[in-house]
Order: sequence, then C-alpha cells, then structure tokens
Amino acid sequence: MDGITNNIVIENIDYTGWGYENVTENPLDMKSYTCDNTTSLHLFHTVFQPLIFGLVFVLGLAGNGLLLTGLLKRWKNLRITEIYLVHLALADLLLLLTFPFAVTQGVAGWVFGDFLCKLLGLINRLNLVCGSLLLACIGIDRYLAIVHAIPSLQSRRPRIVHFTCGLVWLLCLFVSMPNMVFLSVAARDDDGHTRLSCTYNSYPDHARRWKLVNRLFTHLLCFFLPLMVMVYCYTAIIITLYQSQKSLEKQGAMRLALLVTLVFCLCWLPFNISILIDTLEDLKVILVDDCHVRTMLKQTIIVTESIGYTHCCLNPVLYAFTGVRFRRDLLQLLSKRKFLRLCLSGPRVESQRSVSVTEAATTTTSNHYF
Repeated sequence: MDGITNNIVIENIDYTGWGYENVTENPLDMKSYTCDNTTSLHLFHTVFQPLIFGLVFVLGLAGNGLLLTGLLKRWKNLRITEIYLVHLALADLLLLLTFPFAVTQGVAGWVFGDFLCKLLGLINRLNLVCGSLLLACIGIDRYLAIVHAIPSLQSRRPRIVHFTCGLVWLLCLFVSMPNMVFLSVAARDDDGHTRLSCTYNSYPDHARRWKLVNRLFTHLLCFFLPLMVMVYCYTAIIITLYQSQKSLEKQGAMRLALLVTLVFCLCWLPFNISILIDTLEDLKVILVDDCHVRTMLKQTIIVTESIGYTHCCLNPVLYAFTGVRFRRDLLQLLSKRKFLRLCLSGPRVESQRSVSVTEAATTTTSNHYF
C-alpha cells in the first residue's frame, strides 16, 4: 500500500504496502526541500483513507468470505472457473487482512514489531500481484471455453488449473520476497514526536534500486499485463458471441464482458498513472519543485489507491454473485441461519435462461454464455 503513512510532512511513497519516506530526510532520493502545507495530507492519512479502507475491509471480507464458503462447500464438484475463483477470493481475503495494520500505522505509527513489518509487507504485495494475475487467468479460461471450446478440453482440467494457480502463487512469491529483506522498523521524527515506521530502512542503496524495480512490477504484473490479456480475451469472446444466434443471452454476455474489463481499468488506471508520475519525478525525468503540486500528487496517490482497492469488493459481484448457480447456493447457505429465513423466504432463484458469469466459462454445451 502506498497511501497510509505516519509522516505529516510531504513524503516519497514506496509501493510496498508499508514503505513511506520523509522528503526532508530521504537518504534514497536526496531531496532537500520541505513543504509546510501538510495539514491536508495528515487529514487524508488519518481520516479519509482509514474510512475508505475500513469500508472496503468490511464489504470485501463479507463478499469474499461468502464466495469462498459457498465454493468450498462443494470443493470436489467445482467447475474450472470456480477453481480460479477460490484462489482469487483467498488472495483478496489475505490482502484485506493487512488493511487494519496499515490503517494503524497511518494513525499511530508502526507498533507491531519488525517481524510483522516484514511478514505483512510480503502478504500485502504477494496477494495484490496474485489477485491481478488470477483475473487474467479467468479471462484466458473464458476465452478457451467460448472461442476454442473443443480444442481446449484437454487443457481445461482441474489438475491443470490447480497447477496453473500454483505457478501463479510461486511467481508472485518470487517477485515479492525482496520486500522482506528491505523492510524494517525505524524511528522517525513526526512533527516533534518520534514514531516508528515500517519502511525500506535496510540496505538503503539496494533498497532504492528495488523500489524502482518494484514499481515496474506493479505497472506490469498488477495492471498492464492483466489488462491486455482481459482486453484481448474478452474482445475475442464478444466477437464469437456476436456471430452466434442467441441474441438475448449474447447481448447480456457481451455487456458483462465489457463491464468486467471497464471496472478493472477504472479502478486501477488512475493509481497507475499517479505512481508513474511520482516515479518519473523521483528519477528527475519530471521536475516538481512546487510544494502545492507535490502535495496534490501525494493526495492523488492516496485517493486513487483507495479507489483501486475497492476492486476487492467488486470481484465477488462481477465473477460470482451474478451467476445463477452461485446465487442459488448462496441463498441456501444463508437460509440455514434462523434470523435470515424470513428474509430469504421470498426471493426466488432466476430461471436458467439468466446470464451467468461462472457457468459461461466452464460449460461449453450450456445455454449460458456468462
């Protein structure tokens, strides 16, 4: 996470989940100017972002928890895309569990010790990258199921899907492990008060290089690569469905394919643009010597990061809750709770002609595209 911080002065934010550095004393970037216009940043760190992160945490925990519970109840009978959804929900849940620690650091400083600093920094980074790559895998799976239905039957088997997900987790772990080396807890002066900060305190020279590489991975693995895969796969799916004969279902499926790609782009594009500008400024490709501009840039990073993390809440809705089969299983699961029986006695599951997100990607002979 970039936004939560324990410094009240303008900061050079490291995209690690926990790394934040003071511009006035930054040994990595050698910046020497100090900005006095810091009240708005303090409010963003201690009020705005904790509020947004708290809301995302509650909604994401509920949505992904229900999704994971519903899928695990029929673990042996999961369809192909549902296996990807299990891994996606797990990645989102683990990412969400780091939010309270990040919010605490923004409000009171890091009080959890050096071990949790390294561990939670790794967990945050690992699951952020993994979640984005799993979205690309879901797009590829749907592409194979709809565009190449017959040729893809051999590659779309549960064992191969589990193996693919395992490779994704290992790749994400590999690119996230260096964070544990460079993250550590150190005391920093905060408006006359000493507070602990979990940031890139270890091996400063190497940490600066890793910071730049880390941001490159952020742009590539967390946004541009998944976006390109999704655009290609869903475009091919839309073309294939457009050429089919089932007009009502294909229209709904095409709208949903566009929605999935559009939501991902809207959530993460502003944040990637913001940190790209910040990185170019760090490398002195862009010169920003005005305190007001730098303050606005940091505020923009905080806001766009919060927008990006809302995608954790939207994943269950986009990829599962719109599916007929999952809605039916969810209602059955919730109806077992006594206090929900009256509320759930009225709703009826929609007919099998409804558009289903999960079933489209996993059944080539079904009447559902999505």
